[in-house]
Order: sequence, then structure tokens, then C-alpha cells
Amino acid sequence: MPPRTTLEPSTTAGTSEALTPLYHVVLLDDDDHTYDYVIEMLQKLFILSAEQAYRNAEEVDKTGRTIVLTCELGQAEFGREQIHAYGPDWRMPRSKGSMSAVVEPAR
Repeated sequence: MPPRTTLEPSTTAGTSEALTPLYHVVLLDDDDHTYDYVIEMLQKLFILSAEQAYRNAEEVDKTGRTIVLTCELGQAEFGREQIHAYGPDWRMPRSKGSMSAVVEPAR
């Protein structure tokens, strides 16, 4: 039998990555956190630039929600938990805890 000189492409290589569903981490608005808090949190947790974090702060304020990250489910759940663990806004005495976030399928 002659030696094989060409490689056949694998039909399964990368298929699982292409089919991995993505999820959004969605930050929800409230009246107990300042723009500064939102910007600071997004920069620290998600390594966003000040400009991008400000745009997210504006969007959550105007629409009630903003997508801060799109990734695989485990990472999205971790991102949501990081937001929930960030703590209250020290700038506002009435702020008693972290902001809320949810994980939603990206469509």
C-alpha cells in the first residue's frame, strides 16, 4: 500500500466550538447606584475602557438594561455572580447591595 501523501480535512475539527451557544450578561438598572459606581464596576470586572463603561452606564440608565458581556454559559454565570458580589455604592447611603444582572441566551 503506498504511503498517504495528503491529509484529509477533519469534518469534526472545530465543530463543537462553532455550535457552542453564547449568552449575554445583562446588567439591570436601579436607582441605588451612581454612574461612577457602574463605570468603576464594569472597568474592574470586565476590563472595559472608561468610554465603553460610560456607554453601558448610559444605556442601563435610559433603557433599564445593558449587555456587558457575551460568552459561553459558565463564563456568563461567573460574570453575573461577580456583579452580584460587587457590593453597595458607597457614594449613596441608601445603596444596600450590588446591582442585579441576568444571563440570557444570545440570539
